[in-house]
Amino acid sequence: MLRLLTTLLIAPLITACIAGPSGRAKDAPELQAVPAVEVTRYMGLWYEIARYPTSFQKNCEGTTAEYTLRDDGRVNVLNTCRFGTKDGNPRSASAVARVMDGSNGARLFVNFSPIPLLPGQGNYWVIYLDTDYQHAVVGEPSGRFLWYLSRTPVITPETRAVLDAAAQAQGYDLSMLKETEQK
Repeated sequence: MLRLLTTLLIAPLITACIAGPSGRAKDAPELQAVPAVEVTRYMGLWYEIARYPTSFQKNCEGTTAEYTLRDDGRVNVLNTCRFGTKDGNPRSASAVARVMDGSNGARLFVNFSPIPLLPGQGNYWVIYLDTDYQHAVVGEPSGRFLWYLSRTPVITPETRAVLDAAAQAQGYDLSMLKETEQK
């Protein structure tokens, strides 16, 4: 019981320490995920185009995320970045994600830590996804995390404008974005 209580008290503190301040306006409407994500179509390799800075991605460039569907319906996550520059030494982090009930695949609970996160509405919300599953914007309700993802390492200015508009419509502050060096 003491161990559970300690975990429940420490987990929010750890989360607060690894994330930055909220990047969503205090008066922003409630965050909305896309209506549905076909999880099997979302699987595969994604390149990070931009992100809100976090301590766990400090000095990361050339960042990718690879999602693989498991037999049990959960998703293996492998995030890889290159330290310092797009050509730096690679480092990776693995996690297992599960789709949140009632989210039609648009909200996931991803846990990279051996310390279990508190139950909730998920910490990985797909808030924009094009119809071809080539570009996505991912955030979560606190506004501390935001990622622009693409199937290609470089996007057009037109695509970037669409991603920016999607994030801005959800109340995200675009000035907090850090560009990810890919190519």
